[in-house]
Amino acid sequence: MLRRIVLSLLVLALAGAGAFWLMTMPRGLEAADLPDHRPDVENGRYMFFAGGCASCHAAPGEDDPFRLAGGLALKSPFGTFHAPNISPDPVHGIGGWTDFEFANAMMRGIGPGGEHLYPAFPYTSYQRMRLEDVLDLKAFIDTLDPVATDAPDHDLPFPFTIRRGLGLWKLLYLDGEPFVPDPAASDEINRGAYLVRGPGHCGECHTPRDWLGGMDPARYLAGGPSPEGQGRIPNITPSAEGIGAWSAGDIAYALETGFTPEFDSLGGSMARVVRNTARLTPADRAAIAAYLKSVPPLP
Repeated sequence: MLRRIVLSLLVLALAGAGAFWLMTMPRGLEAADLPDHRPDVENGRYMFFAGGCASCHAAPGEDDPFRLAGGLALKSPFGTFHAPNISPDPVHGIGGWTDFEFANAMMRGIGPGGEHLYPAFPYTSYQRMRLEDVLDLKAFIDTLDPVATDAPDHDLPFPFTIRRGLGLWKLLYLDGEPFVPDPAASDEINRGAYLVRGPGHCGECHTPRDWLGGMDPARYLAGGPSPEGQGRIPNITPSAEGIGAWSAGDIAYALETGFTPEFDSLGGSMARVVRNTARLTPADRAAIAAYLKSVPPLP
Protein backbone atom coordinates (compact mmCIF):
# COMPACT_ATOMS: atom_id res chain seq x y z
CA MET A 1 0.00 0.00 0.00
CA LEU A 2 2.74 2.44 0.98
CA ARG A 3 4.60 1.63 -2.21
CA ARG A 4 1.50 2.41 -4.26
CA ILE A 5 1.08 5.79 -2.53
CA VAL A 6 4.72 6.69 -3.11
CA LEU A 7 4.50 5.72 -6.78
CA SER A 8 1.31 7.73 -7.18
CA LEU A 9 2.92 10.79 -5.64
CA LEU A 10 5.96 10.33 -7.86
CA VAL A 11 3.79 10.14 -10.97
CA LEU A 12 1.88 13.25 -9.92
CA ALA A 13 5.13 15.12 -9.27
CA LEU A 14 6.52 14.15 -12.65
CA ALA A 15 3.29 15.13 -14.37
CA GLY A 16 3.30 18.48 -12.58
CA ALA A 17 6.93 19.13 -13.49
CA GLY A 18 6.20 18.20 -17.11
CA ALA A 19 3.20 20.54 -17.25
CA PHE A 20 5.26 23.36 -15.73
CA TRP A 21 8.03 22.77 -18.25
CA LEU A 22 5.65 22.86 -21.19
CA MET A 23 3.68 25.87 -19.98
CA THR A 24 6.79 27.93 -19.30
CA MET A 25 8.57 27.19 -22.57
CA PRO A 26 9.83 30.38 -24.25
CA ARG A 27 7.66 31.11 -27.26
CA GLY A 28 9.58 33.35 -29.59
CA LEU A 29 9.34 34.66 -33.09
CA GLU A 30 10.07 32.43 -36.02
CA ALA A 31 12.92 33.40 -38.31
CA ALA A 32 10.36 33.66 -41.11
CA ASP A 33 8.56 36.39 -39.13
CA LEU A 34 11.34 38.85 -39.90
CA PRO A 35 10.55 40.91 -42.98
CA ASP A 36 12.92 41.29 -45.88
CA HIS A 37 13.97 44.74 -44.77
CA ARG A 38 16.91 46.99 -45.48
CA PRO A 39 17.54 48.78 -42.16
CA ASP A 40 17.09 52.54 -42.05
CA VAL A 41 19.64 53.82 -39.53
CA GLU A 42 18.08 57.28 -39.35
CA ASN A 43 14.70 55.80 -38.51
CA GLY A 44 16.50 53.62 -35.96
CA ARG A 45 17.92 56.76 -34.36
CA TYR A 46 14.41 58.18 -34.20
CA MET A 47 13.10 54.97 -32.61
CA PHE A 48 15.96 55.20 -30.10
CA PHE A 49 14.50 58.46 -28.83
CA ALA A 50 10.87 57.42 -29.27
CA GLY A 51 11.63 54.41 -27.07
CA GLY A 52 13.63 56.35 -24.51
CA CYS A 53 16.43 53.77 -24.64
CA ALA A 54 18.97 56.04 -22.97
CA SER A 55 16.64 56.74 -20.05
CA CYS A 56 17.33 53.29 -18.67
CA HIS A 57 20.40 52.03 -20.49
CA ALA A 58 22.78 54.97 -20.19
CA ALA A 59 24.83 54.62 -17.03
CA PRO A 60 23.56 56.70 -14.07
CA GLY A 61 25.05 60.18 -14.33
CA GLU A 62 26.11 59.64 -17.93
CA ASP A 63 25.45 62.75 -20.04
CA ASP A 64 26.07 61.05 -23.37
CA PRO A 65 22.82 59.29 -24.34
CA PHE A 66 24.70 57.06 -26.74
CA ARG A 67 26.94 55.33 -24.18
CA LEU A 68 24.68 52.46 -23.19
CA ALA A 69 26.59 50.85 -20.33
CA GLY A 70 23.44 50.18 -18.30
CA GLY A 71 23.44 49.92 -14.55
CA LEU A 72 20.39 51.99 -13.64
CA ALA A 73 18.67 50.42 -10.62
CA LEU A 74 14.94 49.85 -11.05
CA LYS A 75 13.34 49.04 -7.71
CA SER A 76 10.16 47.00 -7.67
CA PRO A 77 8.10 44.92 -5.23
CA PHE A 78 9.90 41.87 -6.62
CA GLY A 79 13.45 43.12 -6.08
CA THR A 80 15.86 45.48 -7.80
CA PHE A 81 16.57 45.13 -11.48
CA HIS A 82 19.58 46.69 -13.17
CA ALA A 83 19.33 47.82 -16.77
CA PRO A 84 21.86 45.84 -18.82
CA ASN A 85 24.60 47.10 -21.09
CA ILE A 86 23.08 47.27 -24.58
CA SER A 87 26.04 48.91 -26.26
CA PRO A 88 27.52 47.06 -29.26
CA ASP A 89 30.28 45.56 -27.13
CA PRO A 90 30.34 41.85 -28.10
CA VAL A 91 31.24 40.67 -24.60
CA HIS A 92 29.53 43.05 -22.18
CA GLY A 93 26.73 44.32 -24.42
CA ILE A 94 24.69 43.06 -27.34
CA GLY A 95 27.30 43.35 -30.05
CA GLY A 96 27.11 39.65 -30.77
CA TRP A 97 23.35 39.57 -31.16
CA THR A 98 21.73 38.90 -34.50
CA ASP A 99 18.74 40.86 -35.74
CA PHE A 100 16.58 37.87 -34.94
CA GLU A 101 17.85 37.67 -31.36
CA PHE A 102 17.31 41.40 -30.89
CA ALA A 103 13.75 41.22 -32.24
CA ASN A 104 12.99 38.26 -29.98
CA ALA A 105 14.23 40.20 -26.95
CA MET A 106 12.24 43.29 -27.85
CA MET A 107 8.99 41.63 -28.80
CA ARG A 108 8.92 38.34 -26.87
CA GLY A 109 11.21 38.97 -23.91
CA ILE A 110 13.58 36.15 -24.82
CA GLY A 111 17.36 36.42 -24.55
CA PRO A 112 19.78 34.99 -27.10
CA GLY A 113 20.26 31.89 -24.96
CA GLY A 114 16.52 31.19 -24.99
CA GLU A 115 16.05 32.49 -21.45
CA HIS A 116 13.09 34.58 -20.36
CA LEU A 117 13.90 38.24 -19.77
CA TYR A 118 12.39 40.01 -16.81
CA PRO A 119 9.50 42.37 -17.69
CA ALA A 120 11.32 45.34 -16.16
CA PHE A 121 12.35 45.43 -19.82
CA PRO A 122 9.01 46.60 -21.28
CA TYR A 123 8.55 44.02 -24.01
CA THR A 124 4.82 43.87 -23.25
CA SER A 125 4.72 47.27 -24.96
CA TYR A 126 7.49 46.75 -27.51
CA GLN A 127 5.56 43.77 -28.89
CA ARG A 128 3.27 46.39 -30.51
CA MET A 129 6.13 47.85 -32.57
CA ARG A 130 6.54 47.30 -36.27
CA LEU A 131 9.29 44.77 -36.86
CA GLU A 132 10.84 47.16 -39.37
CA ASP A 133 11.19 49.78 -36.62
CA VAL A 134 12.79 47.20 -34.33
CA LEU A 135 15.32 46.23 -36.99
CA ASP A 136 16.07 49.88 -37.69
CA LEU A 137 16.68 50.43 -33.99
CA LYS A 138 19.13 47.53 -33.89
CA ALA A 139 20.95 48.96 -36.92
CA PHE A 140 21.31 52.32 -35.17
CA ILE A 141 22.53 50.82 -31.89
CA ASP A 142 25.13 48.89 -33.89
CA THR A 143 26.64 52.23 -34.96
CA LEU A 144 27.31 53.38 -31.39
CA ASP A 145 30.54 53.00 -29.44
CA PRO A 146 30.89 49.76 -27.48
CA VAL A 147 31.25 50.11 -23.72
CA ALA A 148 33.29 47.33 -22.11
CA THR A 149 31.73 47.24 -18.65
CA ASP A 150 29.23 44.91 -17.07
CA ALA A 151 26.06 46.21 -15.46
CA PRO A 152 25.36 44.85 -11.96
CA ASP A 153 23.34 41.66 -11.66
CA HIS A 154 19.69 41.87 -10.66
CA ASP A 155 19.12 41.67 -6.91
CA LEU A 156 16.06 39.45 -6.57
CA PRO A 157 14.89 37.13 -3.80
CA PHE A 158 13.82 33.55 -4.38
CA PRO A 159 11.60 32.46 -6.18
CA PHE A 160 11.98 35.38 -8.62
CA THR A 161 15.46 34.15 -9.43
CA ILE A 162 13.86 31.28 -11.36
CA ARG A 163 13.48 32.77 -14.82
CA ARG A 164 11.58 29.78 -16.11
CA GLY A 165 8.60 30.83 -14.01
CA LEU A 166 8.28 33.96 -16.17
CA GLY A 167 6.74 31.72 -18.80
CA LEU A 168 3.61 31.58 -16.65
CA TRP A 169 3.64 35.38 -16.28
CA LYS A 170 3.87 35.77 -20.03
CA LEU A 171 0.83 33.55 -20.54
CA LEU A 172 -1.12 36.22 -18.67
CA TYR A 173 0.45 39.44 -19.96
CA LEU A 174 2.20 38.87 -23.29
CA ASP A 175 -0.26 38.30 -26.12
CA GLY A 176 2.07 38.78 -29.10
CA GLU A 177 -0.46 41.00 -30.85
CA PRO A 178 0.90 43.83 -33.02
CA PHE A 179 -0.45 47.35 -32.94
CA VAL A 180 -3.58 47.62 -35.08
CA PRO A 181 -4.75 51.10 -36.14
CA ASP A 182 -8.30 52.03 -35.25
CA PRO A 183 -10.17 52.51 -38.56
CA ALA A 184 -12.53 54.94 -36.84
CA ALA A 185 -9.70 57.18 -35.62
CA SER A 186 -7.71 59.76 -37.55
CA ASP A 187 -4.23 59.10 -38.88
CA GLU A 188 -2.89 61.51 -36.25
CA ILE A 189 -4.53 59.67 -33.38
CA ASN A 190 -3.37 56.31 -34.72
CA ARG A 191 0.18 57.60 -35.01
CA GLY A 192 0.01 58.84 -31.43
CA ALA A 193 -1.46 55.53 -30.28
CA TYR A 194 1.40 53.64 -31.92
CA LEU A 195 4.01 55.83 -30.26
CA VAL A 196 2.35 55.65 -26.83
CA ARG A 197 1.48 51.96 -26.83
CA GLY A 198 4.55 50.72 -28.68
CA PRO A 199 7.97 52.33 -28.58
CA GLY A 200 7.02 54.99 -26.02
CA HIS A 201 5.73 52.31 -23.60
CA CYS A 202 3.93 55.03 -21.60
CA GLY A 203 1.55 52.56 -20.01
CA GLU A 204 4.41 50.75 -18.30
CA CYS A 205 4.66 53.55 -15.74
CA HIS A 206 1.28 55.26 -16.04
CA THR A 207 -0.91 52.16 -15.71
CA PRO A 208 -1.47 50.61 -12.28
CA ARG A 209 -0.31 47.03 -11.83
CA ASP A 210 -1.85 44.05 -10.15
CA TRP A 211 -0.22 41.91 -7.49
CA LEU A 212 1.60 39.89 -10.15
CA GLY A 213 3.12 43.01 -11.65
CA GLY A 214 1.02 43.02 -14.80
CA MET A 215 -0.65 46.15 -16.15
CA ASP A 216 -4.36 46.53 -15.43
CA PRO A 217 -5.89 47.16 -18.88
CA ALA A 218 -9.09 48.49 -17.35
CA ARG A 219 -7.05 51.30 -15.77
CA TYR A 220 -4.83 52.05 -18.75
CA LEU A 221 -2.89 55.30 -18.22
CA ALA A 222 -4.86 56.09 -15.04
CA GLY A 223 -1.75 56.37 -12.89
CA GLY A 224 -1.01 54.59 -9.66
CA PRO A 225 1.65 53.88 -7.09
CA SER A 226 5.18 54.20 -8.35
CA PRO A 227 6.61 50.74 -9.04
CA GLU A 228 9.76 51.99 -7.34
CA GLY A 229 7.88 52.28 -4.05
CA GLN A 230 7.69 56.03 -3.46
CA GLY A 231 5.13 58.51 -4.74
CA ARG A 232 2.55 58.08 -7.46
CA ILE A 233 2.73 58.09 -11.21
CA PRO A 234 0.25 60.67 -12.58
CA ASN A 235 -3.00 59.87 -14.31
CA ILE A 236 -2.61 60.97 -17.94
CA THR A 237 -6.13 60.27 -19.12
CA PRO A 238 -8.34 63.29 -19.94
CA SER A 239 -10.20 63.17 -16.62
CA ALA A 240 -10.43 65.83 -13.92
CA GLU A 241 -7.94 63.77 -11.90
CA GLY A 242 -5.65 63.47 -14.88
CA ILE A 243 -4.78 65.95 -17.59
CA GLY A 244 -8.35 66.78 -18.60
CA ALA A 245 -7.68 70.47 -18.08
CA TRP A 246 -4.71 70.39 -20.44
CA SER A 247 -5.21 71.19 -24.10
CA ALA A 248 -3.54 69.07 -26.74
CA GLY A 249 -1.14 71.97 -27.20
CA ASP A 250 -0.31 71.93 -23.49
CA ILE A 251 0.56 68.23 -23.68
CA ALA A 252 2.74 68.65 -26.76
CA TYR A 253 4.48 71.63 -25.15
CA ALA A 254 5.17 69.65 -21.96
CA LEU A 255 6.68 66.82 -24.01
CA GLU A 256 8.94 69.33 -25.73
CA THR A 257 9.98 71.54 -22.81
CA GLY A 258 9.13 69.68 -19.61
CA PHE A 259 6.88 72.52 -18.42
CA THR A 260 3.26 72.07 -17.42
CA PRO A 261 0.49 74.62 -18.07
CA GLU A 262 0.89 75.66 -14.42
CA PHE A 263 4.53 76.60 -15.14
CA ASP A 264 5.71 73.69 -13.04
CA SER A 265 8.35 71.34 -14.39
CA LEU A 266 8.07 67.62 -14.96
CA GLY A 267 10.44 65.93 -12.56
CA GLY A 268 11.59 62.48 -11.53
CA SER A 269 11.87 59.88 -14.23
CA MET A 270 9.62 62.00 -16.48
CA ALA A 271 12.46 64.51 -16.80
CA ARG A 272 14.48 61.76 -18.47
CA VAL A 273 11.53 60.96 -20.72
CA VAL A 274 11.27 64.57 -21.90
CA ARG A 275 14.92 64.50 -22.97
CA ASN A 276 13.72 61.96 -25.53
CA THR A 277 10.31 63.32 -26.48
CA ALA A 278 11.93 66.72 -27.08
CA ARG A 279 13.76 65.10 -30.00
CA LEU A 280 10.59 63.89 -31.69
CA THR A 281 9.05 65.91 -34.48
CA PRO A 282 6.39 68.48 -33.56
CA ALA A 283 3.93 66.39 -35.57
CA ASP A 284 4.63 63.30 -33.46
CA ARG A 285 4.33 65.21 -30.18
CA ALA A 286 1.01 66.56 -31.45
CA ALA A 287 -0.04 63.02 -32.37
CA ILE A 288 0.77 61.77 -28.88
CA ALA A 289 -1.25 64.64 -27.44
CA ALA A 290 -4.19 63.92 -29.77
CA TYR A 291 -4.18 60.28 -28.73
CA LEU A 292 -4.03 61.06 -25.02
CA LYS A 293 -6.98 63.40 -25.42
CA SER A 294 -8.90 60.58 -27.13
CA VAL A 295 -8.52 57.81 -24.54
CA PRO A 296 -11.36 57.22 -22.07
CA PRO A 297 -11.13 59.51 -19.04
CA LEU A 298 -10.56 57.52 -15.87
CA PRO A 299 -10.70 58.88 -12.32
